[in-house]
Amino acid sequence: MKVTTIQHWPEANQSYLSAALEELRWWLELHIAQIEGDGGALSSAERRLDEARQNMEQAIEGLPGPAAIQTLVSAFRLSPFERDLLLLCAGMELDSGFAPLCAALQGDTRRGYPTFGIAMKALAGAHWSAFLPAAPLRRWRLVEMGSGDALTTSPLRIDERVLHYLAGLSSQDELLRGMADPVFATEDLPSSHRALARRIFDILSKDGAFANPIIQLCGGDDAGGRAIAASACADLGLQLHAIHAADVPVKVAEREALARLWEREAILSGTALLLDCGDLERGDGGDGRSRTHAVVSFVERLECIVFVTIPQPVRFKRRPSLRLDVERPRPSEQLKIWQRALGPLAPGLDGELEGLVAQFNMGTKEIRDASSEAQALLSKEGGGPGAFSSVLWNACRSQARPRLEDLAQRIDPAATWDDLVLPGPQISILKEIGVHLRGRAKVYNGWGFASKGSRGLGISALFSGDSGTGKTMAAEVLANDLHLDLYRIDLSQTVSKYIGETEKNLRRIFDAAEDGGAILLFDEADALFGKRSEVKDSHDRYANIEISYLLQRMEAYRGLAILTTNMKSALDRAFLRRIRFIVQFPFPDATNRAEIWRRIFPEETPTDGVDFGKLARLNVAGGNIRNIALYAAFLAADSGESVGMAHLLRAARVEYAKMDRAPTEGEIGGWT
Repeated sequence: MKVTTIQHWPEANQSYLSAALEELRWWLELHIAQIEGDGGALSSAERRLDEARQNMEQAIEGLPGPAAIQTLVSAFRLSPFERDLLLLCAGMELDSGFAPLCAALQGDTRRGYPTFGIAMKALAGAHWSAFLPAAPLRRWRLVEMGSGDALTTSPLRIDERVLHYLAGLSSQDELLRGMADPVFATEDLPSSHRALARRIFDILSKDGAFANPIIQLCGGDDAGGRAIAASACADLGLQLHAIHAADVPVKVAEREALARLWEREAILSGTALLLDCGDLERGDGGDGRSRTHAVVSFVERLECIVFVTIPQPVRFKRRPSLRLDVERPRPSEQLKIWQRALGPLAPGLDGELEGLVAQFNMGTKEIRDASSEAQALLSKEGGGPGAFSSVLWNACRSQARPRLEDLAQRIDPAATWDDLVLPGPQISILKEIGVHLRGRAKVYNGWGFASKGSRGLGISALFSGDSGTGKTMAAEVLANDLHLDLYRIDLSQTVSKYIGETEKNLRRIFDAAEDGGAILLFDEADALFGKRSEVKDSHDRYANIEISYLLQRMEAYRGLAILTTNMKSALDRAFLRRIRFIVQFPFPDATNRAEIWRRIFPEETPTDGVDFGKLARLNVAGGNIRNIALYAAFLAADSGESVGMAHLLRAARVEYAKMDRAPTEGEIGGWT
């Protein structure tokens, strides 16, 4: 009685492949003997072929699961002829006995390699359609054609990735290995994200008209989208690899080749694709549109599971698409992520963690990175719980910066309340802005105002006044006092003549700023926030849409948006009603100018005989005062002297010349 031993799959697969190659080799030996009419060789080949077939039966019985060649034949729907041709090419790499056989079949010892001509001559069930570019062998690049005079005589070679697969080895195509990164599932997925992963699993597990859709994971949490996709794939028993949209070729031929390679990889290794389109919108003009077209075309032609992480959804016409919005974890979930990330440090930071969650809208990855950064700094520099709270806060700020750095100019605030010279009412309003920012977590979340809707929850301020009266400095003071980042928005890069582009730019700015609740400073905002005009043509209509969109985003923005203007009268009344704080920055009178002069020089600056009363007679704003003081400091440094009235007089004349004015005798009389 014959006893079959079930082997482990790698050994069993190797046995099956060896048996299949042995059977094919003796089939070719038999064919050559028939051509040559060698009776002895023919009899020997027939006997060895029968033995090889018996070995094949034993190899099949010993398999615990399908062999790699069986799986490949089924996945790519290869005919028996195509299977044998693929084995012939594999035999050339694995068995030295195949080269002489190929040479003999071609009647030339120099041509010891497989060709389509050999296959048509020697293999059973030959059909010409197997050689078509659209047929499996060539479409999926299972075999590659070398250079030759004709299709039937060109050398054939098995693709390296396919050869490794047949041998039972895990490997990835060299091209894909350079651009595709594995994405692994995590066990501590927030419950809201876990629910999305489960929904994806349910969708992809069902058959029907909406089977195998493109899954668009939209929103600003790219890392969260990746984690959701990885979790869904793990539930489906699939691997997940990600490539960046920037790596998708724009040229059609290169893009099609990449699509075929990826589909082959998806079949061979049970892998789903995640296309990271987080930076897709940053392309400008024709380049951005070409890149979007390339990505859409690439995804639509793929016949495998595809996830797309992207801020805003795109339209796919050739494949069904499902949009899922990926929000940051809920505040309660973020708090739990913080507690897990900090471990034993968390219990002593309960109040601080609630403040972090209220200020910074962060995903799992950002929270972990901020925690690791803060703990590394603490272990290096030392310090108690208070120092760690400060380090942790700054680590959160640094995690929230990258998305906004390319969209706006970050200002490192140095000014403090002592540097700001304004009348009492204006100082009081500025401090009340800080009160609203510090207390928003309690009022919005703890006291339930956020549950009434997001409209009106944004904290906005309008700073109005002449140039140099301290509007930007006031923004710096608030940022410094609240330990927040301050970003100046460049309106020349925001406002676009193309319809819809201004709203897109504004959306990118607000979306990026939401993560860290940064202070946004729209400096000299008159160009964008002027009075809404009556609709006379399409340009007026779209200009009003831009303003309406801005108002909508400001009302929902969780941070502070500051608008500065030199002409408050130019702003629309409906716009002003939606601004929570309006601060008028007056032109400084003589008393305030004297105070500005007293505070303008750093303690380290040497001065000699500076008369602040006389300096206050200069009828200029604080910005001009700073320019004069700085210019005078350079003059004094160059002459090796302390800053004196002579240096300040010379600097004042230069500053006035810039304003097309000259100082009057009443302003500079008796200075020297």
